[in-house]
Amino acid sequence: METAFQEGKEEVISAWYMDDSKEDQRLPHHKNPEEFISLDKLSELGILSWRLDADNYENDENLKKIREARGYSYVDICDVCPEKLPNYELKIKNFFEEHLHTDEEIRYCLEGSGYFDVRDQNDQWIRVAVKKGGMIVLPAGMYHRFTLDTDNYIKAMRLFVGEPVWTPYNRPHDHLPARYVEILKEYLDALSKKQAVEAN
Repeated sequence: METAFQEGKEEVISAWYMDDSKEDQRLPHHKNPEEFISLDKLSELGILSWRLDADNYENDENLKKIREARGYSYVDICDVCPEKLPNYELKIKNFFEEHLHTDEEIRYCLEGSGYFDVRDQNDQWIRVAVKKGGMIVLPAGMYHRFTLDTDNYIKAMRLFVGEPVWTPYNRPHDHLPARYVEILKEYLDALSKKQAVEAN
């Protein structure tokens, strides 16, 4: 299922390394020169992604297949914008605190756009831009944060296995079992690269 529904994905999901600027979090924050990364790199970090038909999400057979294959039994839809989200400024500030969850974070952009920031193996920030039709899954234990872009609007589907648990654990929370898995994955990846270099 991870390799299905990939056609045109680059049109709705893109990623790049971020600068260190403290300017408005909703700006793109490209490095100079810009340093885009491939969606394959996101896959290496454990991030899954698909392109789906957001105009037909209620009857989309491809979305149904993903939900069945991955056990996403819970669904809701939220509008994040100043007009529809109570305590908007506080919520946006909280979303942008670096945190992790003990379960996957699954988001499907139905309208608008936003940024999911994640850390690579070297603890560098990668900004993942998601537009209408893009669906991403951040693995349990991955430090991340979210912000809107300057359009100030996203309508997103949230999915979950079983009853939802939205508890964020702000960094540092490396003692959580979900984080152990993430750290082990990073270690094994580094070990694999080291062995490849030594073999050459």
